[in-house]
Formats: sequence, structure tokens, C-alpha cells
Amino acid sequence: MRMQWRDVSIPLRPGMTVWPGDPEFQLLPDARISQQASCNTSILSFSTHAGTHCDAPWHFEEGGRKLHEIDPAIFFGEAVVMEFPGIDLIRECDLGKEKLPPRLLFKTRNSDYPIEAPFNTHFVAIDREAAQRLVDDGVRLVGVDYLSVAPYKQPGQTTHHILLKNNVFVVEGLRLNGVSPGIHPFVVLPLPVMDADGAPCRAFIGVE
Repeated sequence: MRMQWRDVSIPLRPGMTVWPGDPEFQLLPDARISQQASCNTSILSFSTHAGTHCDAPWHFEEGGRKLHEIDPAIFFGEAVVMEFPGIDLIRECDLGKEKLPPRLLFKTRNSDYPIEAPFNTHFVAIDREAAQRLVDDGVRLVGVDYLSVAPYKQPGQTTHHILLKNNVFVVEGLRLNGVSPGIHPFVVLPLPVMDADGAPCRAFIGVE
């Protein structure tokens, strides 16, 4: 059966869900042919953490790597999709006893939330012990299907700190509904923004 590439990123558009306090996504007109300009151009305005996006270590670690300093090899390769139906928080005991793979994507009920729904503070996230397990097992990339890898208002943001200080590349805001658990080709392409704490991404999973 021929493999197809499925776009698992959130379309950037006005009205999309954003983290509380972040600026709304805007696509503003600049030049318009309808107003006698020679071409159509627009102005984009959004957070570096809008929609499907990545966290560079510098997002939470003052001495951490910025986005342009990350080895792009991590953007390409196989990833294992693990599904966690019916749970509210991913704990270390949910990860099984076998060593975890280097690139790991977590599919939860988050993937079923509409992309323009009000922000849901009860999204499924990863607790600090599970984050430490990822680090201990040598995971280099972890992807989640809501706007944060950590629980909402987690004290000390320990999940972020554990992952990012150990140079785990974090991808947030994936849309994994319809993707079966197992091994898949996975490509994630951050915008090439210099000196950034993160950036929106286009992400694709290969499915048969």
C-alpha cells in the first residue's frame, strides 16, 4: 500500500485557539490588487508559540540553545505514536517498562478538540516524573497534541525545565486524530527564525 503524508499541524488562521495572554493570530492586508496595487501582500502577526510549534531550550532555560542552534537532523525520521485514551495526565507508569524510542508522539483526547475552541485548561499533559523518564531513556524529540507539554499552570514549570535543560526537542499542538499508534515517518519543519525561543511548525506523518 502506498504511503501518504498527512499534515498533522494546525492551520494558522484568525480565531484559532491561543495560549491565554498570547496575541491572537492576525493576517492583515498590506497591498491589494482590488485597491489598484500591483500585487496582493499581507502582514502576519502571531506568537512564536502559535498553533503547532516547537520549543527551543531557550524558551525556559536562559542558557539554553536557541532555535537556529538545534541540529536539524532531529526534524526528520521515524517516530512512535503512543495513544493514551481516557487519561487526564501522562504519568511515568503509563509509559510501560520498555526503553522508549528517540522520537515519540503522544496522542490523547486533545486531538479531538476543535482548533477554534475556547482554551481548555484541562488538557492532557505530561507530569514531571514522566518527563524525567523520557530524559533517562534518551528521548530526543517529544510531541504532544495540545499547546503545552506541561499541565496548565504547573508549579515551577518542571516538565518544561526537565525536558528543555536536557535538550529534548519539544513539539506542541499536533493534531493526531486518525493516526494509528505505532511507528510512522515524521517530519517537523520549524520556521527558520534566528535567535528564537520557538516557532510555528509544519508537521507531517506518513500513513499507509
